[in-house]
Amino acid sequence: MSDDLIRYDVLVSDALRGVVRQVLTEIGSTGLPGDHHFYITIDTRLPGVRISSALRQRFPEEMTVVLQHQFWDLKVTEQTFEVGLSFSGVPERLLIPFSSVTGFADPSVDFALKFETLLVDEDDMIGEAAEPMPEETGENAPVRLETATSEGPVNSDAAEGDTDSEDDDGEEKSADVVSLDAFRKKS
Repeated sequence: MSDDLIRYDVLVSDALRGVVRQVLTEIGSTGLPGDHHFYITIDTRLPGVRISSALRQRFPEEMTVVLQHQFWDLKVTEQTFEVGLSFSGVPERLLIPFSSVTGFADPSVDFALKFETLLVDEDDMIGEAAEPMPEETGENAPVRLETATSEGPVNSDAAEGDTDSEDDDGEEKSADVVSLDAFRKKS
């Protein structure tokens, strides 16, 4: 089998980040409908992520923000979103490139997406966006989509809001993970 020169994994990832962009654009203009709320996980090491030094110190690699009750001034562009959030009672303004989003979940409807991030050298992180550096290439390159069936953040370092992954009875819920690797043709 030949190498994937088209990079379907990158195309799919970009398309799914477009879903996140569209959802955030809609709630930015109309607000959250019903019980919908979002857990958005961000790789804080990637270029373009603008958070306070206190947040960067607290979340040096990854953080999850909750868009539910207490967020304001959500602005969405083609490449980024900007939002005001409160962290331990301190208001913060975050600017997040969609390329740094590693997870998106709406537990109200058991929907979640997980994205692979492309780690870069620190030299590449200053001043410009880094070129994609996949861990694997070809037909075995990972493309992961996950469907969650439990409430809770995509990671355990949730930054705001009620982030317990337990139900009202105090019992922990489980999640079913579906990976595209399971459907790949084995050679």
